[in-house]
Amino acid sequence: MSRRIHAPIVLPCGDPFTVLRDATVDVDATGTITYCGPRAGAPERHDAAVSELTGILLPGLINAHAHSPMTLLRGMGGDLPLMRWLHEVVFPAEAALTPDDVHAGMLLGSVEMLRHGVTTSTEMYYQGERVADAVLRTGGRLVLTGPVIDLPGLSWRAAVKHIDDWIDTDGRIFGPGQRIELGYGPHSAYMLPADALEVIAESARAREALVHIHAAETAGEDTELRERYGSVPRLLDEVGVLSGRALLAHAVHVDATDIALLARSGASVAHCPGSNAKLASGIAPLNELLAAGVPVGLGTDGPASNDDLDLLHEVQLTAMLARLSTGDSTAVSAEQALLLATRDGAAALGRTDIGTIEPGRWGDLVHIDLDDPAFVAGADAPDEQLVANLVWGAGSRRVTDVWVAGEHVVTEGESTRVDRGQAQADVRATAGRLRG
Repeated sequence: MSRRIHAPIVLPCGDPFTVLRDATVDVDATGTITYCGPRAGAPERHDAAVSELTGILLPGLINAHAHSPMTLLRGMGGDLPLMRWLHEVVFPAEAALTPDDVHAGMLLGSVEMLRHGVTTSTEMYYQGERVADAVLRTGGRLVLTGPVIDLPGLSWRAAVKHIDDWIDTDGRIFGPGQRIELGYGPHSAYMLPADALEVIAESARAREALVHIHAAETAGEDTELRERYGSVPRLLDEVGVLSGRALLAHAVHVDATDIALLARSGASVAHCPGSNAKLASGIAPLNELLAAGVPVGLGTDGPASNDDLDLLHEVQLTAMLARLSTGDSTAVSAEQALLLATRDGAAALGRTDIGTIEPGRWGDLVHIDLDDPAFVAGADAPDEQLVANLVWGAGSRRVTDVWVAGEHVVTEGESTRVDRGQAQADVRATAGRLRG
């Protein structure tokens, strides 16, 4: 169905950043945006369902790094450092999960994200077919990077072959509205031998697929690799990962040489300030990465290490921690932080079909109602104040409507496709079994 959406304020999040007043967005029957501009200049349409909004319309947010099925593990081992948390809590719990458990966890995670305005998430998790099915049920958009890890009972070669075969059979991008993209998710350089990373890099390049990997998250996780290669980014460059589409999650402990290497290679970073802070991993050098031209998106990480899937919270944390770490209250503006969750997040994934409201991109849209104390200045507030009210004050709590490829998947704050109460009950049952 074609759609026409009128809104008093539209933030296209394009280049340059603009605030459109009394604007219209048109989405055709394929789910593609055909017009974004002043209402007075909109082309005549007689075939579209019309929505009259009262607040801010912005692009669907892009979560550049997540493990959303871990809604099943939320709150478990939350006061442990990363490596103890992984080996004492996460890996044993995940070994007990069934495919149906993973589906339930992803279903709830996808509903949670959509209710927060997150239309695309980049996931690294097992049981990929079940993860994809869950997101197709909610109507969200997914970049699925199947995990590759070297542990007893887990063959990295079999994992790579499975991803190879899936892409070769179904294509790298598929589904209604091209909702699913497949890629490779090697867990980390410290959990895989170098030859595995070489094989993954070769497979991904041959299929133009994304390689999504944890890198330089904590100071002590890769001491041996640093001694041997100088740093994890330098290792990834040596084995060919940085020669293709590469997304490094966290990148907290990188130096000037690493940053220059990432910029030169075109690799991207998924910045996860909330998870990094909770696990005391450190504050990533965001300003240095951006100054060097490294594409950066924002990620929540998993809901067991954050513990939410609210990307607008990460937008706020990003700006706050960048200012705190540099002692500069102008380090990252509200506008810049919002772009990291939209246009820049798409660039970090190598995507040109999402992230902004402009013709030719998918109609992934979020409406934020202004009926909130944070917007007491109203829709007539100056542009800078409106964006500040959104980023610093309101966040995601007034997300009322979400569209993905033009489909209305959240209305009045609730999923149009999934019974949230049942989804929560299913995860509650699995979490209880894990505790037992």
